[in-house]
Formats: sequence, structure tokens, C-alpha cells
Amino acid sequence: MLTQERKEEMLSLAKALVSRQSYSGQEQDAASELKQYLSAHGFDRVETDRYGNVMGQIKGGRPGKRLLFDGHLDTVPVANPAAWTHAPFAPEESDGKLYGRGTSDMKGAVAAFTAAAGFFAEDRDFAGEIWVAGVVHEECFEGVAARSVSEIVKPDYVVIGEASQCNVKVGQRGRAEIVVETFGKPAHSANPEKGVNAVYGMCKVVEALRHLEVPEHPVLGKGILELTDIQSAPYPGASVVPFYCRATYDRRLLVGETRESVLEPIRAVLESLTAEGVVLRANASFAEGDALCYTGETIHGERFFPGWLYGEEEPFVQAVLSELRNIGQEPEVTQYSFCTNGSHYAGEAGIPTIGFGPSRESLAHTDDEYVEIAQLEKACEGYYAIMKALLQ
Repeated sequence: MLTQERKEEMLSLAKALVSRQSYSGQEQDAASELKQYLSAHGFDRVETDRYGNVMGQIKGGRPGKRLLFDGHLDTVPVANPAAWTHAPFAPEESDGKLYGRGTSDMKGAVAAFTAAAGFFAEDRDFAGEIWVAGVVHEECFEGVAARSVSEIVKPDYVVIGEASQCNVKVGQRGRAEIVVETFGKPAHSANPEKGVNAVYGMCKVVEALRHLEVPEHPVLGKGILELTDIQSAPYPGASVVPFYCRATYDRRLLVGETRESVLEPIRAVLESLTAEGVVLRANASFAEGDALCYTGETIHGERFFPGWLYGEEEPFVQAVLSELRNIGQEPEVTQYSFCTNGSHYAGEAGIPTIGFGPSRESLAHTDDEYVEIAQLEKACEGYYAIMKALLQ
């Protein structure tokens, strides 16, 4: 169990991280705080990669598996500071809660597993290696910066610290951002018959895609396809028939789905509409994005983040559950409703992965974001138990 001294140490780290504003691409101050803690608390190796991910390693006294704890340092922005009754970057304890941007999503978890790693490794009487990672740009590119972490660490197991109320998460739906384009022909809007209006074509496409059946998984649910925005060109039109229209769809991914299997039915609809003369020309592809890291490196990602799922009967899951129960915790086995860096570790790389973290999913990105201090303490004890379970 955590001593009062250890509780205070963990909470102090959480406050230090939360006090450092770290929007995506601006994580340098939070990264510096984490590096200072790692260097001061006996981690054998502390490094920052080209994206700005911070990693710390502790070696056990015997050879064994590599266990990685993953948490992101970036947060979404504070859209309206006036809506907060507690200052977002001056972490404050009140009524058993720690308030501040990132307390729940997810600097509290980073503090809990980082402190737990130091506590667990004090006598080095374990097999293998413990790694902790403070990852950048997760809010924009789930799993992309994490690829660099797994290249360096080469973990045998991964624990995602996203909020789970200290339940064990064994999967999640993935996410894809799909761009559908229609192409027309410009003309003066006083003579529209001389052009082809790409927006009219998009209206037909949108209606057809509303009736497209999406796959369903017995555990993860439906692979939702939802329209999120439409843009035309030129904009503003200024008496011009729009020659281009772009629609963006959010597609939730199930296990086993590939880039080809996701796009093929959409492209089939577009080809059918083109053949019927409903649209002049149309295309579907995955969105891509670029963002600048605080290191000066540009992170690039195609917005296709796979889903993943493990069975409760998996030996590594059972080992974790057994050790958590040994310390008096009774976690449920469930799945995340949102996308995490597990899209890379489990979905792309096939590394055995679970999620375990303090707080509730619904507190992410909210005004007056908070984490219950009792949840932080429970998570820290749980991380300690997970290390014991997987580093035999």
C-alpha cells in the first residue's frame, strides 16, 4: 500500500505536470518536468526522441520482459477560461479532487505510473525492464508518435494509462477520417447550365452513403460512418458554380478492418453514382495531416488508427486481474469507447496491451476538469500490482 510520503510524492508530480500548459506541439515544459523527475528518481535511462516523447527505463536485477506504461503529455486547449471555477494551470485540491487541465486526460495517470515505477524498482528485485513514456501529439494523431516509442523500447507488454476508473480495458474501436470529394465544372451562376455543380453531386453522395451498411462487432459495436463537415470551392462562391466539394466522415474501426476494406464499399457507391451520371467524378481517401512538434520535427500521419481487442482469457490479462484482486481491487473487464495510442501498440504492432487508469472517460476535455485523488492513489497501487504480475 502507498505510504503517506509516497502519496504526496505522486501528487506533487501530478501537480507539476498539470501546472505546465502543454497543448499539442507545445509539450516542452511538461516534458522537462517529467525528465527532471525521472533523472532524480533513479531511472537508468532518460531520453527524448525526435518528436519530443520522453522515455524513462529502469532495469531489473534479472533478464526478463519489457513493460511499457504509455501516457500522453499533450492536452486539448482551454477554450473558455472564464468557464472554469478553478484555474486550469494552477492545480488545486478541493473536496478530494485535483482540478486542472490534464488532471484526468491524462497527466494524473502519467504521474501515477511514473511514481509507481520508481517505488516498485527501489530494490531492483524483479526480472526485465520497466519503461514509462510521456507521449506528444496524441490528441491529434493517436498512435503516430507512439510508433517512435515502440521502436526504441521494443516492449513485450503495454499499459495505456487512459481513464478507466481503474477497470481493465482490453480493446477499443479505432478511428479513420475519410475524405469524399466530388468534382464539377465552374460556370457563372447566372448561367448554371454551362457548369456542373459539385455540391449537388455531393448531396447525392451523402444520401447514398447514409444507407451504406457498416460492419458490427459483438463486443466493440458498430463501425459508425458519420458525416462531420462539408466544404465547397470556391468559397465564398461569388456568383460561381462550385467546381469542387469535400465531405469528411468519421469512421469507427473494428478489429480486422484494413484500409482497403474500409474504403472499398464507399468507392463502390461513388463508382455506381458516376456510372449513372449522378456525379461527374468522385473520390474517397483517408485524410492526412501534418503538425509541428516542439522539437522542430514535423509529425505526419494518415488518419487511420486501427481497433484492437484481447480476450479476458489471455494469460497476460489473467495475470493482471489476479494481482489486482490480490491487493483488494475488483476491476471490470471492458473496452474504451474512444481511440488511444493502443491503436499503434495493439492495432498496428500486435503488442499485448491493456488499458488501466484513474478517473472517468467523461471528464476528458471538460471545463473544471478534475481527477479524484483516491482514484490516483488506487491507480498507483494498481500499476504497482501490474508490474508485479508481468515482470515475474
